[in-house]
Formats: sequence, C-alpha cells, structure tokens
Amino acid sequence: MKISTMEYFVKESFTSLRRNSLMSFASISTVALSLLILGLFLIMVLNMNKMAASLESQVQISVYLQDDLKSLEVQDIGKKIEKLPGVNQALFVSKQEALERFKQRLGEQQGMLNALGDTNPLPNAFEVRLDKPEQVRPTAQAISQIKGVETAKYGQEVVEHMFNLAKMLRIIGGVLIIFLALAATFIISNTIRITVFARRKEIGIMKYVGATDWFIRWPFLIEGMILGFCGALIAVLLLVEAYSIFTSQVYKSLAFLPLIPKYPFITNISIFLLVIGTVIGALGSTISLRRFMKV
Repeated sequence: MKISTMEYFVKESFTSLRRNSLMSFASISTVALSLLILGLFLIMVLNMNKMAASLESQVQISVYLQDDLKSLEVQDIGKKIEKLPGVNQALFVSKQEALERFKQRLGEQQGMLNALGDTNPLPNAFEVRLDKPEQVRPTAQAISQIKGVETAKYGQEVVEHMFNLAKMLRIIGGVLIIFLALAATFIISNTIRITVFARRKEIGIMKYVGATDWFIRWPFLIEGMILGFCGALIAVLLLVEAYSIFTSQVYKSLAFLPLIPKYPFITNISIFLLVIGTVIGALGSTISLRRFMKV
C-alpha cells in the first residue's frame, strides 16, 4: 500500500469523525466505560489471587492446645511436632503472650477486652514453621492427630474464600464486560453506518469507476479503530491514575498487604486494554461494512 493512499484513508477517517462528532463521542465514551470496568475487574481479581497465593505460601501453622494440659504434656507435644518431616521450629506461645499480642493488634480498641476481666479465653499454642509451602496441609493434618492438640490451622479457609471470591468476580466481570463490549460494538457500528449512509452516492460513484471493496472499506475501518483506541486510551489513563492513588494509600496504612507492583503490571494491563479497544472498533466497522457491501 502506497504512503499517499494511506494518507488518504487516514484523512477521510478524521473528516468523518468531525462530521459525526456526537456519535463519535458516544462511541468513545462507551468503549472507555466498558474497558475501565474491565480493567478494574482485572486488577481486583489478579491482586486477590496474589494475596491468596501469598497467604498459601506462608509456611506457618498455628497449633492450639487443649486447656487441661500439664507442662510436661505441652513439652511432649512440642517435641512430637519438631520430629515431623519438614518442620523447622515449633515455637511455644503461652496464653498470656497470646493475649498481649492480641492487645497490641487492637491498639486503641483495647477497651473492648475490659469485659473479660481477669479471664483469658485464648489457649496455649505452638507456631510451627516449615521448609516448604506444599508441606503445610499434610503437616497440619498430622499435627491435628497428636493427643492434646485442639486444632491446627494455617489460613486455608481464608485462602479458599479469597480464591472463591476471585472466581465469582471473574464470572460477574466477564458477563458485564460482554454486555458492555456488545454495546460499544453496536454504537461504533451505528456511527460507521451513519457515515456510510451520508456518503452513499460518493461510494456508489467510486464503485462505478472501479474502486475495490477494500479501497472503500479502509477509511471506515480506520475510523472504527480510532474510536476504539481513543476510548481505550481514556480508560487506561483513568486506570493508571486510580491504581497509583490506590497503591500509595494502601502502602501508607497497610504496608504488609501483598499488592502487585505498579510496573510492569499496569503497563501490561494498559497494552491489553488498548488492543481490545482497537479490536472492538474494527469489529464494529466490519459489521456495518459487511451489510453495506451486500447492497
């Protein structure tokens, strides 16, 4: 394709966008909204997966003991735990130490514990550290079988809940994005159709003098791609700014939260959205032109 021909196609596309500025604005806005929601869902789901994976990879088991155990029995349990394969350390945490830790977590809300008086409802426990994350589940099951152990927990319920929530968000987000993508495609299709109708006589003359179907298609195809790309660009700019603000606020107050670093994560999401937006624009143009070319 000659450079002069491509320049003609691009010029015609921008001329058409100016003529139908209202419909162009509607198309760009719909694409921007659709892809902004898609981007938010992607960021949310991927970060939740990372948090769940981070929790799952923490090689520590909390072992809670029965209340009526004697000191020697507690020591014996500790020795049995340390003999299990893959166990690095079994650190004993007394009831009093556990209560002090709990108070520190509550911070200014420690007053809520006043109702307990001198009662300490927390059990004696062991914090068990392992070599590898994959050993957590079988080791926890083995520890729970030791006499005197009330329960052995390692956050699996929290992990499973997070994965289930992420799965639900993917489903909801997927359905919502399909509808929004269809709406964006429909509006872009109508925008192109209006342009085609306005230029029907000119296009008819072009066909009579021997212009190929693709020569006629290209300006409209480029127009649709521009609409989709512009909508995606707006969504990307909003998304980058929103994620920057979100991560900075989280790191100030919840620095321990395992969020995905901004780069190259947000760059990859941006490229993905720009490609999707351009494809939606091209698809909308193709739908309109297919109908027109059959006339």
